[in-house]
Amino acid sequence: MKKFASTSVLLVLLVSFSFLQLSMAGSTDDGSGDKVLKFCGYKCKARCAKAAVQDRCLKYCNVCCKECKCVPSGTYGRKDECPCYRDKLNSKSKPKCP
Repeated sequence: MKKFASTSVLLVLLVSFSFLQLSMAGSTDDGSGDKVLKFCGYKCKARCAKAAVQDRCLKYCNVCCKECKCVPSGTYGRKDECPCYRDKLNSKSKPKCP
């Protein structure tokens, strides 16, 4: 019985640690900003891969990513994945984020 109890405790700890790692993997801010920069750079590079004007796309994508802490997947559309990114508007009331 003791063996079963200790095995089940270890199993619960392993499973909870796995979920903790998964939740931490999505975290983008550790106080230093390094994770945010890496996360945004990687996501925006993928998002702007097919853009006609890549430097402008990357600039605005990075601005939006730093504020919203998310970037929609794919190279176009899917903005419902990130409402903050979707709802940002420029001074002309047009979408700010690519």
